[in-house]
Amino acid sequence: MKFGATTALQPTDIRFVPSATTALVGPSGSGKSTLLRVLAGLIPANGTVRFAEAPVVDWRAVRLKLGYVIQDGGLFPHLTAAENVTLMARELGWPADQIAARSAELAEIVGLPEAPMARFPAELSGGQRQRVSIMRALMLDPEVVLLDEPLSALDPITRARLAQELRRIFSRLSKTVILVTHSLREARFFAGHIVLMRRGRIVQQGSYDELEQAPAEPFVSEFIAAERTL
Repeated sequence: MKFGATTALQPTDIRFVPSATTALVGPSGSGKSTLLRVLAGLIPANGTVRFAEAPVVDWRAVRLKLGYVIQDGGLFPHLTAAENVTLMARELGWPADQIAARSAELAEIVGLPEAPMARFPAELSGGQRQRVSIMRALMLDPEVVLLDEPLSALDPITRARLAQELRRIFSRLSKTVILVTHSLREARFFAGHIVLMRRGRIVQQGSYDELEQAPAEPFVSEFIAAERTL
């Protein structure tokens, strides 16, 4: 897959384990966010994307089974937090009582009080905006949740606190989660399965211990060593 003269994603064959968290990790330009957008149906694939073992032919139907959190949350600034969360449910014609019940359930899951839900995104803290984005992604109870650098724009204290809460949410909901991050430390924290990418291709995948103890090529060891020096 190319953007102009740049190859963003090499031919890629990957399968994600259901009800588990997989982390796509690598340096900038490695292709991890491009791969996530292919999985979300936002970029046409040259090959075949399968969902529940079946080739995807109707992305409109599949997208209702996907929850997607983009970088910095991507909330609509002219809608309140509650309106952002419930947007798709209202578009699909959910009854008001069902929307209210689901919103209350999600607010409890992500630990967000009621008051911020009436505010606009600009009136929320970074951690609150990210919680609202996660609620929006979970609103339709998707089978798969895609997250692109969900902690990247947060201060260290908020980042650490939300990381703990996200891991608790992933464990509680038993969703298939695919998480993009620059940080191998973050990937190890969230995921049992790590996919290390570089220059549009998968270099190695497996557990952190497998990457550390049996690196497929020198870059794997370099990437691990570089993060340890930070």
